[in-house]
Amino acid sequence: MFSIEIEGAVARLTLGNPQRRNALSLELMQRLTEALGELGEKTDIGVIVVAAEGPAFSAGHDLSEMVDRGAQFYDDLFAACTELMHAIHAVPQPVIAEVAGVATAAGCQLVAACDLAVASTEATFATPGVRIGLFCSTPMVPISRAVGRKRAMEMLLTGEPIDAATAAEWGLVNRVAPPEQLRVEVDKLAAQITRYSDHTIAIGKRAFYRQLDLSEPDAYELTREVMAANAGTADAQEGIGAFLAKRPPSWSGRQGN
Repeated sequence: MFSIEIEGAVARLTLGNPQRRNALSLELMQRLTEALGELGEKTDIGVIVVAAEGPAFSAGHDLSEMVDRGAQFYDDLFAACTELMHAIHAVPQPVIAEVAGVATAAGCQLVAACDLAVASTEATFATPGVRIGLFCSTPMVPISRAVGRKRAMEMLLTGEPIDAATAAEWGLVNRVAPPEQLRVEVDKLAAQITRYSDHTIAIGKRAFYRQLDLSEPDAYELTREVMAANAGTADAQEGIGAFLAKRPPSWSGRQGN
């Protein structure tokens, strides 16, 4: 269903069902949420990468399990999907999507929900639910926040795919790399992040998502409090002292966070 490989401070969670185009079944989403929660508690992990085997990152929900089911199943299915997206934001580590191929519907939602995304030049992105009578309503939440209203509506109303270059231009992904360089680019991004204090990054990630939907005055009030508290932490004091002394900092990590 998926595998987890840990190399240094990076955990790579790889979807492993290419025959089903890495469809997000109810069971898979529940297990992914559990796995993210467990990785989030590991103080030696600084970055989580979500990747996939095969030509599709994820084709979205497993439509074969959505035929002639009761209302409770559909409610459970989309609740599990929502919990998965929340789990990505809840873990203290940055989560990077490594997108080698197609990401559609809930698969595109998964990319948009990740904190960062790196795509192959061969990757494509779409929200084609409108074509089968099931509007991509939950995918629209992170996608509209990533690309803006007009571009999100175009994707949602037409179902047409966009290529990796367009996804980067619109803000759905951060970087684009040739297929043979995709993992190298992801590893490079992860290495840039893991050189810094895990504790500080966890503080920043949590505050980032909390302030997004606040008014500007409320966002400033929140981040003022966060930054004031951050300034007194051991890692902030170490970082400031190291900068002034012109020496490399020695981080304490996320312990106690």
